[in-house]
Amino acid sequence: MGDEGFSKLLQQAEQLTTEIEGNEELPRVERSLGQVLEASQELYSRVIQSGANDIQAHLLFGSKGIDLNQISQKLETLSSKRTFEPLQPIADSDIESFLKNEKENAILSLIDEVNKNSLQTTEDQKWEHMLSEWNKEKIKLMNAMIGPSQNWLDLKRTPEPPSIADAPKKFGHSMLDNVEAAYARQVHQYNKYVFQGAKSRTALHQKFAQVAEDFNDPKVKEMWDIINTMANIPALVRDEDPLKARGNPAIQQCLVAQGKKYLQKRYKLYMNDVVRANPAAALRGGEPGTYPLVRGFVGLRLQGQNSQGFTDGVIDERPLWPMVYYCLRSGDPNAALHCLRKAGRDHEEFIAALEEYIRNPEKPLSDKLQTAINFQYRIQVRNSTDPYKRAVYCVIGCCDVSDEHYEVARTADDYLWLKLSFIRTRSANETESFSYSDLQKLILEEYGETHYHAYEKPVVYFQVLALTGQFEPAIEFLSRIPRYQVHGVHMALALHDVYMLGTPRNVQAPLLSVDTEDPPPLRRLNLARLLLLYVRKFELTDPSDALHYYYFLRNLKDPSGKNLFMCCCTDLALESRDYELLFGRIDANSSLRSPGLVDQFNNPHIDSKVIALNVAEQLVNKGLFEDAITMYDIADNLEKVVELSCVLLAQVVNSGGGETGVRGRLAKRCELTDARLRASTETLPPSLLHAYTKLCKLCIFFDQFHADNYDAALETLGECEVVPLNASELEARVAAARSGRGELLRCLPAVLRALCTVLLAHRQRLRANEHSHPLSQQNNKQLEWLREQAEVLNTFAGNIAYRMPGDTYSQLAQMQILMH
Repeated sequence: MGDEGFSKLLQQAEQLTTEIEGNEELPRVERSLGQVLEASQELYSRVIQSGANDIQAHLLFGSKGIDLNQISQKLETLSSKRTFEPLQPIADSDIESFLKNEKENAILSLIDEVNKNSLQTTEDQKWEHMLSEWNKEKIKLMNAMIGPSQNWLDLKRTPEPPSIADAPKKFGHSMLDNVEAAYARQVHQYNKYVFQGAKSRTALHQKFAQVAEDFNDPKVKEMWDIINTMANIPALVRDEDPLKARGNPAIQQCLVAQGKKYLQKRYKLYMNDVVRANPAAALRGGEPGTYPLVRGFVGLRLQGQNSQGFTDGVIDERPLWPMVYYCLRSGDPNAALHCLRKAGRDHEEFIAALEEYIRNPEKPLSDKLQTAINFQYRIQVRNSTDPYKRAVYCVIGCCDVSDEHYEVARTADDYLWLKLSFIRTRSANETESFSYSDLQKLILEEYGETHYHAYEKPVVYFQVLALTGQFEPAIEFLSRIPRYQVHGVHMALALHDVYMLGTPRNVQAPLLSVDTEDPPPLRRLNLARLLLLYVRKFELTDPSDALHYYYFLRNLKDPSGKNLFMCCCTDLALESRDYELLFGRIDANSSLRSPGLVDQFNNPHIDSKVIALNVAEQLVNKGLFEDAITMYDIADNLEKVVELSCVLLAQVVNSGGGETGVRGRLAKRCELTDARLRASTETLPPSLLHAYTKLCKLCIFFDQFHADNYDAALETLGECEVVPLNASELEARVAAARSGRGELLRCLPAVLRALCTVLLAHRQRLRANEHSHPLSQQNNKQLEWLREQAEVLNTFAGNIAYRMPGDTYSQLAQMQILMH
């Protein structure tokens, strides 16, 4: 290339340099070839280390003006560990740092306290649930136990009735069978007399016995005859413990006498049946009275037997001592005395003893006669071949209480009659005696269910227990026999009605329990548990019958001291949720409540409003606020009605839904509440009433908002006075928000978001009008108002002492930007 070529190349290079230097927009960059090489190598190494994705990310964010390297450095400086680290000490003179530390300390302590409270609440709820589940299982186990408990059990809550899912309500169909319904009718009638305060009324056991006659079941009739007989003793007082009263010698004598009376009456009927079935062989004749009856019966009973063992001759062709024994066995000692007098003069001492026995059957013989009879028994009678003579001497003189007399006592009735005959009032010098308690131990503990084949012969075992005054284990045994359970329950009610049933001090005790203060072998029957187990199957389908049964528990208390009847009513209301049936309905116009099933039981100790209040409190604990509002209204607690209405309104005030939804039901409920407030003279807290009124107006606002009726919504919101709609209202609304109730504050985010939507809709409408009227003064004023409103709302949201969700602040800020 020549000089001309180089000159041309130099000229072009100078021209290019001039163009570069003349560009004032970009600074001149001078780099040597080595620097360019070094920069290219660095860029190449970064591409290799970070990968193509990072380079693309840098390019993407860089195109939007975001420096990714700078953001990464800022993120690296943030550390969550430092947030909860102890703050460094500062000098006392550094006020700014001191205030900063105090602020951070307050935040940290609040976070720590909330964390601890949350953990503790979760732990408590977990253990409460586990304890509740275990209590249910424990109750099921206790109800299944057969043997009595030796200790007191401390349960935290009463057994809960079955859930609705377990026993669905069958409308129009009663779960009571014919027998249960017949008993329930008598319970209704009896309680009706109690409500009326009738002092002279037929005893409940007599009413139930009359009902039992229609069942055509001789076994059931027999059991009720026993209850009627044993309950026919001097009236016991309500305030005295039935088991302690049963330990009174006079009461024991009455129980012994009634037991013997029943056994004697029953045996006399048996003898009549035997003689009537064989009149020719009995040769009784037409003469009435016990003596000819016994003569005919003895002739049939001993027919064909060897009469060589009998002693002391015969009377009217019958052995003497069998005649005397069966006269006593049929309950006619005078007929026995007639037999002895007819036998001759060889029995003067025994006749004297028998005459004294007739005068005082419950008392022992005089010392002189007792000594003479005992002497004769030891010398002659004990080794006699006549079993009837030995039995008669033991019955009249209590000579040998350990002799079982198996030759004579062939049945459980005979054995029990003999044992009852041995019981006398103890004398001071008596060394050997047989007490009522000894007989009870013998029947219940030594022999028990196995000896009597109780499950094969339930009536026999019930009989021996009831006739020895052991009503509690007798009824508990019947409750385990499905066929007789219903009868056992009503026997317990009948005895409880005459204060003869021993119940435990703790209503959460097992069905049959032992109190260490009671003399053995007495037991206590938990009437509350027995009744609840019985009522459980029909309480949801027949609530009226269930309440009448619960009424028998009105004098008992639960572990917290509450009336047990009221507690049962509370549980029934919670389970059935049929509040209108149980407590009536409040008329919206008159604010008067129609009576419910519970109201008929009202008395000085039972108040249906208190029961309704208990139900409401339980419903609040369960989170059923709608039901709780209804019950608080029935309990005339208007303050709680308004308070819970505020809680629910705050949750659904901005939601949609039809009339069947929660919000629709609340709207109807609020109409009733408004009527109640107008008619009530009760003074409610002003802040509560203020919040309730505003929440009701906010419901109207959101209804209009969801219907796209924005102008009406703005007007309603202005009347509500919750958020500022111009600068002059800002200070007053901020002050009101700072002092307002929490329910109202929780609605503010939804209100502000809805208001943003309304204002933006107005802005869009104004923009659409700008094309047709670009210089409209009215449009300009409205735009100015919208900008002012956006600024006021942002200022309001930042000044109230309530932290709203982040999207609310974002929407407010976005709205303010869009207004310009």
